[in-house]
Amino acid sequence: MPAVPGRPGGFRGHGGRGAPVVKPKNFKGTLRRLWAYFGRERKLLSIIFVFIVVDSVLTLSAPYLIGKSIDGMSANHGKVDWGILDITIVSLFAAYIGDGLLTFLQGWLMAGVAQRIVKSLRKSLFGKLQKLPVSFFDTRTHGELMSRLSNDIDNVNNTISQSTTQLMSGVIVIVGSLLMMLILSPLLTLASLITVPLVFLLTRTIAKKTSVMFKNQQVQLGRLNGHIEETISGIHVVKAFNHEEKAIQEFEDVNATLREVGLKAQIWSGFLMPIMNAINNLGFAIVAIVGGLLAVEGHITVGVIASFLSYSRQFVRPLNDLANIFNVLQSGVAGAERVFEILDEKEEPEDIPGAIELKNPRGEVVFENVSFGYRPEVSILKNVSFTSGSGSSTALVGPTGAGKTTIVNLLTRFYDVTGGTIYIDGVDIRNYTRDSLRKSFGFVLQDTYLFSGTIRENIKYGKPDATDEEIKAAAAAANADLFIKRLPNQYDTVLSENGGNLSQGQRQLLAIARVILARPSLLILDEATSSIDTRTELHIQDALLTIMQGRTSFIIAHRLNTIRDADTIMVINHGEIVEKGSHDQLLGQKGIYYNMFYNQFKNIEAAAESS
Repeated sequence: MPAVPGRPGGFRGHGGRGAPVVKPKNFKGTLRRLWAYFGRERKLLSIIFVFIVVDSVLTLSAPYLIGKSIDGMSANHGKVDWGILDITIVSLFAAYIGDGLLTFLQGWLMAGVAQRIVKSLRKSLFGKLQKLPVSFFDTRTHGELMSRLSNDIDNVNNTISQSTTQLMSGVIVIVGSLLMMLILSPLLTLASLITVPLVFLLTRTIAKKTSVMFKNQQVQLGRLNGHIEETISGIHVVKAFNHEEKAIQEFEDVNATLREVGLKAQIWSGFLMPIMNAINNLGFAIVAIVGGLLAVEGHITVGVIASFLSYSRQFVRPLNDLANIFNVLQSGVAGAERVFEILDEKEEPEDIPGAIELKNPRGEVVFENVSFGYRPEVSILKNVSFTSGSGSSTALVGPTGAGKTTIVNLLTRFYDVTGGTIYIDGVDIRNYTRDSLRKSFGFVLQDTYLFSGTIRENIKYGKPDATDEEIKAAAAAANADLFIKRLPNQYDTVLSENGGNLSQGQRQLLAIARVILARPSLLILDEATSSIDTRTELHIQDALLTIMQGRTSFIIAHRLNTIRDADTIMVINHGEIVEKGSHDQLLGQKGIYYNMFYNQFKNIEAAAESS
């Protein structure tokens, strides 16, 4: 859709790949809403939670069994108590096997849960995009919407599949380890907790420092990705203006900045684990010293000290992990929130009660005092009134931003009028179902779009059940079969993104063939031949005249020689019809159209003479 003056300016910022992670605005609300998507998975989640609890119990039992094993080897004045040792070793072996099996089952089941939930979420989002009005897409970049469908949903997936189980097991292990430590020795527990405030202080200090650095790194990475994408997409322009060296220099500047920022972020984040290990080792040393003194005095055994050291490690490690998990959780919830923002967008208004189908329309179009503005304070059309008879052709000409495209947008109900009424066959178009209204129109736009697939599939896009004979006949009518037959695979030629392996003119020919095949009742031609050379244009004009016969047609054109045969030409300026008539009538008036036509004609003559 071409840009339209007066539309809401300023695109929303979007988080593409490499964009900084943002915190959710409503963490609890979004989390509750995300929980609703779990739906049928809740029973399976209950099973996974049971596995996590059992797995955590097995994890907590291992240090206790190790302590018992040590005590069994040193019991009875240095004699090994083989009975206790055999039982504890077998139990320990079973605990480790069970832990590994349950961990695998948790990951396997949770991956399935996450994928099904994300599939449902992605389906809801994509389905929502099909129901949103054109105005929604006019005020957002494609990158923003792609980011929500890919990056944000990927964040949700990572949060569900990884962080959920880690968060639950981490909390259970922390609480369980603390209880076991208190049971084994309250005094040792107090000694081991001395280092916990240091851990929190260190984590908070470094995390605050690195979070800013990593966000800056993501910003720079986003700049680098944007520069690469822009340069590759516009490589023909870069080469045409000899800007290769400038593009390389800009890349090197952004790349150097990214390296500096990334290096600082990695260095600061690298401080965390060595210092954490030092603090943890300090904690273990305190536990060992205090435990040794208590063991010498006979208050605890060596096995208790060994168990306590393991529990102390199990207590501290999840505390570190939970900080990272919380960041991932925030990222996932923020992603879900961005998805829900789209899901909460207002859809196209539903058809009014009792709306009727538009079947086999004659094509009489009447605009009656139609006014419209994309923003309330800016009027694009002002009390526009005209009638296009059944089977007639109406050309719309005028400067860019005059309101030509707006007229066809209102006619097809991509937007609804803010004043006045539009009639087709004497019925207000708002009384027709929107689907039947749009199915009655065929579009050939200036910005041609072809989908990935074969040429055959693209031509029959508007009529999926078309036969090969019908497809070839439509291509012949559009004069497209000439170049199609020269291709190695002809109609089975696979097109790259948006037909990138075809010329602009060839893409336009396929778009015209697509409309010819669909055989709509009304036509909208928006600069349909703008990208076609003059020789091909003559053939296309014949094809368009053929399909326009008996159909009401609206033609938007800047090349005025293409609309000489239109029944009515309307000159639009500042949202008003300033002149209206046939080509000869308007030339006879020697007004705006006369000046536009002869100025264009002189430019063509001047260009021909200079060549």
